[in-house]
Amino acid sequence: MITIYNYINGKHIKPLSNKWLDLINPGIGKSFGKLADSDNRDVELAYKSAKKAFNEWSRSSIKKRSSILLKIAELIEQHVELLANAESIDNGKPIELAKSIDIPRAAENFRFFSQAITQFYSESHEQTSDHNINFTLRQPVGVVGCISPWNLPLYLFTWKIAPALAAGNCVVAKPSEITPYTAFLLSDICTKAGLPNGVLNIVNGQGKISGQAIVEHPGIKAISFTGGSLTGKYIAKTAASMLKKLSLELGGKNPNIIYSDCDYEKMLNTTIKSSFSNQGQICLCGSRIFVEEKIYNKFKSDFIKKIKELKVGLPSNSDTDIGAVVSKVHMQKILNFIEIAKKSENTILIGGNKLEVQNGENGYYIEPTVIEVSSNKCELNQEEIFGPVVTIMPFKNDEEVLKMANDVRYGLSASVWTSDLKRSMYFSQHLDAGIIWINTWMQRDLRTPFGGLKESGIGCEGGFEVLRFFTESKNICINYE
Repeated sequence: MITIYNYINGKHIKPLSNKWLDLINPGIGKSFGKLADSDNRDVELAYKSAKKAFNEWSRSSIKKRSSILLKIAELIEQHVELLANAESIDNGKPIELAKSIDIPRAAENFRFFSQAITQFYSESHEQTSDHNINFTLRQPVGVVGCISPWNLPLYLFTWKIAPALAAGNCVVAKPSEITPYTAFLLSDICTKAGLPNGVLNIVNGQGKISGQAIVEHPGIKAISFTGGSLTGKYIAKTAASMLKKLSLELGGKNPNIIYSDCDYEKMLNTTIKSSFSNQGQICLCGSRIFVEEKIYNKFKSDFIKKIKELKVGLPSNSDTDIGAVVSKVHMQKILNFIEIAKKSENTILIGGNKLEVQNGENGYYIEPTVIEVSSNKCELNQEEIFGPVVTIMPFKNDEEVLKMANDVRYGLSASVWTSDLKRSMYFSQHLDAGIIWINTWMQRDLRTPFGGLKESGIGCEGGFEVLRFFTESKNICINYE
């Protein structure tokens, strides 16, 4: 059994309320420890610690900040086994996925921004006729709040705090109360790397209490949040009334559009990944699959055959393809959507049931599920299920599938499979999505902006975009006549 404390001013401390939450291992459905259940008083402590540290950290050299972030990246890489095991226990994801994707990406986030800050630039403009020059300073915002989700715990936690720290801010961060383990371990890594006390503070607890306290704290000047759209809307209302900077990365209901002229085998293998990676608990998963009519039956048959080869099992097993979903509550939400399919005219082609796995009989396992739907307007195609469930339906032409792809309130990502360059460009221009993959999925370049349209979010993360978010611009005009 482990105890996860808050990390404030470089130390692990108990919540002031002395209240605790249970930590549940979704793979076995049992508690493995307790978590600090913090409130606004703990957030205030964290804020004071961050504010005290800000003056020195914000004025430190870029070289110093860069070297510390690089050291954090190196220490994450040295502790891949420890962190991957914690991620798997905490989240239910296959340990091999954590080893190969989540933890290496967390290290890469720190490495990338340790380098990006050395290349971050401002602008200058000279008007020789008027004898003046304008230049822009980019200065850190101050104390910022970073709130991360449970699906990619360390991956997305570091995606926020690394650029915030690189830009010279001090951070009050809150990982999800469902998956706080790796953020807790990261705090020790930051201390070992020489990150000054108070520069990063981690407050644990419930989103509606400690998370809300971060959002509404008057001294915290910017909020970066990744999570559900309903929560994002609530945060936006609070932040807007306080004139805070705001970055929201929210939900998705992403289309995967498949044409008959695609590289079929590559598409099929990638579609398995884009449907069921991390138990479908990735905001970028292609959960609505649209297949050109002439290959629809072939794809349906081949797709189901591939799914039958997937192994659902304990996250700790090296041969597991699909682990447990993150919690009992989330499992029931997914099963409720499947029940909608069972009671409607839609057809479950494979899956649709809760599973029991050996040595994890009380865990939260769901069969990978494919549902054939007759209309994009159905609830299964309009609501974010966020589990190992995808829908499938045929289309006749570009106009029809584009209309269906855009006919949701989300606009995060989309995938298009075709060898037609003209069609690729057409869909790139007309799909309502912030990220579009042509003949691929989930290939990311950290230099590029990451963000969604419509109810999928506000603002962009990644590259220089996020460094601009975590800095304020100040224009200086000097007349030298």
